Amino acid sequence: MATDIRIKETLPELTEAIVRTYSEVKTITHLGHCPLPNYETIVEILESLKDILFPGYRRRDGLHLGNIVYHVGDLIDRLHDQLTDQIARALRHEAGEEFTCGPEQKADFEAQGQAKAVAFLKQLPAVRAVLATDVQAAYDGDPACKSLDEVIFCYPGLEAITVYRLANLLYRLEVPFIPRIMTEWAHGRTGIDIHPGATIGNYFFIDHGTGVVIGQTTDIGDWVKLYQGVTLGALSFATDADGNLVRDTKRHPTIEDHVVIYANATVLGGRTVIGHDAVIGSSVWVTSSVIPHATVTMEKPRLNVRDPNFTADSFSI
Repeated sequence: MATDIRIKETLPELTEAIVRTYSEVKTITHLGHCPLPNYETIVEILESLKDILFPGYRRRDGLHLGNIVYHVGDLIDRLHDQLTDQIARALRHEAGEEFTCGPEQKADFEAQGQAKAVAFLKQLPAVRAVLATDVQAAYDGDPACKSLDEVIFCYPGLEAITVYRLANLLYRLEVPFIPRIMTEWAHGRTGIDIHPGATIGNYFFIDHGTGVVIGQTTDIGDWVKLYQGVTLGALSFATDADGNLVRDTKRHPTIEDHVVIYANATVLGGRTVIGHDAVIGSSVWVTSSVIPHATVTMEKPRLNVRDPNFTADSFSI
């Protein structure tokens, strides 16, 4: 069917109607002269960081001791420039100065962005050491795993933890927006939702992973293992006298060392502490603290099985 030119002639009117909403619905519109952080650039930054953290496993192969210095040096140089720019954008917008990008701006956001970018990059050697413990925990915790290489290539839990550990560094450097962009990108890829403000120790393993939620003020110790569907969340949200949410309080649980939490368990509340070496069984709902070495399970349910070969309706297991 041929295009009806009369219908196409109405498109300028439609364009004007859409543009009018940019003035009418300002809460989801950013038309300032200073750009926001760029989503695609932040994803590119993450991919470059993973090249550095796991050399030979990501985009570039054929790396060896003869060319690795040049390769990493090139990535670090590019990351310095990208992070400086993106962090400066985030700081400027957070300060409410999105219309003053030139020399007249009150603060030197480029200098602040560079300082935070360099502080972040200097922590990459330490991040590699921690991620090595996470890879080891996955291998030690999954009998189906054949090698450490398999963990690095295949495990979505490691992908989410890697991005979290990078985002957490920026979060602690008080960089706005970018840490959440990073962890939500990982959330979309893996189904694992880790807030960059959470505190997570060494040897952390998320098995399978889909549906795991770890809230902002969660504290997790060393050698903790979570299965799919686990929620470490808030029990309730306190409000002030005006009905606004009270922020910056401890809302999520503390998980001590050597704890295992099985699939679909829910652990809630800022005062909830799961003691070291405890086991939380599948599908339980925990809103109070658990002593060390305890095992928490649901009572065994009764299953009703209907057998068409017998006259009785069902029998129980």
